[in-house]
Amino acid sequence: MSHTADRPPGPQSAPTPGLAPQTQEFLKALGSPTRQRIMMLFAHGAEMSVGEVAERVGISQATASQQLTLLRRGGVVTSRRDGKTVFYRADRDGTLAALSDLQSYLATCC
Repeated sequence: MSHTADRPPGPQSAPTPGLAPQTQEFLKALGSPTRQRIMMLFAHGAEMSVGEVAERVGISQATASQQLTLLRRGGVVTSRRDGKTVFYRADRDGTLAALSDLQSYLATCC
């Protein structure tokens, strides 16, 4: 006699809602203290070049560029090019979208 009807459904019985890939990148982007410090530079709509970010945070330009790339991938910052210089600023829309997805996920699981 089988008792499968008495068991809760297994992990493969129904799709599990999860975070969107962009939200996962958002969380990764904010997971570093260095990137958190960088984000604080963009408060109140500030816009900065890689060199300015590097100088203010006390890191190399190469490291600043890598960190800004991760923040951009996570939808936390956006960039624009002016000649040879790339300027970064906070991406409010990307952040709000990720936070909305995270809130929906947490409301489902918790």
